[in-house]
Amino acid sequence: MSEMAKYNLGEDCPVFDNLFEFCQIYAGGTIDAARRLNNKLCDIAINWAGGLHHAKKCEASGFCYINDLVLGILELLKYHARVLYIDIDVHHGDGVEEAFYFTDRVMTVSFHKYGDLFFPGTGDVKENGEREGKNYAINVPLKNGIDDASYTRLFKAIISKVVEFYQPGVIVLQCGADSLSGDRLGCFNLSIDGHAECVRFVKKFNLPLLVTGGGGYTKENVARCWTVETGVLLDTDLPNEIPENEYIKYFGPDYSLRIPNGLIENMNSKSYLTTIKMQVLENLRCIQHAPSVQMQEVPPDFYIPDFDGDENPDERINQHTQDKLIQRDDEYYEGDHDNDHHMDDV
Repeated sequence: MSEMAKYNLGEDCPVFDNLFEFCQIYAGGTIDAARRLNNKLCDIAINWAGGLHHAKKCEASGFCYINDLVLGILELLKYHARVLYIDIDVHHGDGVEEAFYFTDRVMTVSFHKYGDLFFPGTGDVKENGEREGKNYAINVPLKNGIDDASYTRLFKAIISKVVEFYQPGVIVLQCGADSLSGDRLGCFNLSIDGHAECVRFVKKFNLPLLVTGGGGYTKENVARCWTVETGVLLDTDLPNEIPENEYIKYFGPDYSLRIPNGLIENMNSKSYLTTIKMQVLENLRCIQHAPSVQMQEVPPDFYIPDFDGDENPDERINQHTQDKLIQRDDEYYEGDHDNDHHMDDV
């Protein structure tokens, strides 16, 4: 128990069967998405299983065990001088911010509920980075009940200026769905269309884009949200009626893709939102415009598998079977380099 407590395991980060493989799948998905963007195999890569933004370097936190976003961003930094990270989860993206708090190579922008002892308790507008990273961590603390109009107006104003000032080479967008109206742990009042409008706006910059999931605790609305946003990223309009499927019972009684706003009072006054926006924009004015980077030798890429467009995703072999098929080129030798031969001599 003391060893588990050392890494913050237990309570909201319990140990369960196949935990390591679970982490491999979601973290590996984000890393692979970054590699594919780096190698220009795609313009947009999506990993809805990823976005676990609370995990720290040495501990789990807030249902998050491995911070796949940090690993993906590190991969992107091999090819891009500047990476922009945007987080629209209802909770502060503290793990990603902490990882890049001292560097200007990554700008983190998090829109989240702040105050009232809301988890994780960080993300004040005054927390904006240190040393080389001073002013490169942007926090947009919000109060209960923010609606589509207020949220998207603020989001577009800040993100447009961030992209103008920072000029990133690639964007990572965490789309936590717990900022939707009616989420069990959330307290915002966004509709799916309002949430998706943020995704649509970021897509319009036409920069390489890595999109992940994140939080979301009313599962039927999480599925709705990420379905709509997949459509947005593919420039595809989806009908509002959900077709028959094995999970259709979860979407009753109206079986529609969109959900309306709730009745939560918006506690974010116009003056409060204006003050937050002005503070953020003032911090932006303090940064070096598109900071240059001293290029250094970077670690090599991992193996990029050939992408077969005809691959059937339902017929993929599992991870354990794949691992058994991998053999290092230097695993076995013959003749004088045979390790077994030398051991026999001894």
